[in-house]
Amino acid sequence: MSVIPELLPTVLGVVVLCAVTASILGAARAPFPFAPAVAVLRGALQLVVISLILGGVIHSAVWVAIALLVMFTVASVTAARRLGWSGRRYVAVALTMAAGILVTLIVVLGSGALAPTARYALAIGGIVIGNSMSIATLAGRWFSEAAHRRWDEVEGWLAIGATPREATRDLARAAIRAALIPSTDQTKTTGLVTLPGAFVGAIFGGVSPLEAGRFQIVVLASIMAAGSITAVLLVRVLAPVRTRPEPLR
Repeated sequence: MSVIPELLPTVLGVVVLCAVTASILGAARAPFPFAPAVAVLRGALQLVVISLILGGVIHSAVWVAIALLVMFTVASVTAARRLGWSGRRYVAVALTMAAGILVTLIVVLGSGALAPTARYALAIGGIVIGNSMSIATLAGRWFSEAAHRRWDEVEGWLAIGATPREATRDLARAAIRAALIPSTDQTKTTGLVTLPGAFVGAIFGGVSPLEAGRFQIVVLASIMAAGSITAVLLVRVLAPVRTRPEPLR
C-alpha cells in the first residue's frame, strides 16, 4: 500500500503536463488536441503491463524473442497505418524494418559489442525497433507527401521518357535524408544537449558512467544503422510511382 502515496506526485505531474499540452493545442485549434494526452495515458498503461511481464521473462531467450516479435508487429503496423494502410504497404514496411533491425542486431550481438544475452537483446532490440518505426514513418510520409505536392515535376520527367524510379530520384534522396535528421541531430548532440534515456537508465540501474556511455554509443550507432537501412529500402520500394499518391492524413 505504501507504493500508492509514492506514485501520487508522479501522477499529479503527468496529469498537469497532459492538461498543459491539451490546453495549448486546443487554444491553437490544432487537430486532435487530446491525442498526445491519450497517447501518454496509453503509454503509461502499457508500461505497467510490460513491466510486470518482463520481470518474469527477461532471463528467458524464448520469451524475450516473443516479446521482441510482439514489439516489432505493433511497430510495423503503426508505421504502415501512418503511410496509408494496405496489405502491400504493410509488407513493404515490415520487410524493410526487419532488414534494418536484423542486420543491426546480428552485428551488435555477433561482434561482442554487447553480450549476446537475453537481457541485452531485449534492451537493444526494443530501442532499435522503436526508432526504426519512427524513421520508416518519416521516410514514407515525406516521400509520399513530396510526390503528391510535386507531381507536376514527376509527371514532366515521365513525359520525356524517364522511368518511374528516375522521375522520383531526387524526392527519394531527400526523403531518406529528412527521415534521418532527428536521429542524426540527437546523436551529434548527445552529452551536450541531452542525456539519452539508455544512458540515464543504465546509471540509475547502478552501472558506471563509463559503461553506460559504452552502451549508449552502441545504441546510437545501432539506431543510425537500422534507420538508414530501413529508410533506403522503404523509399526504394515506394519510389517507382506511376500515379499521383493520395494525400496522407
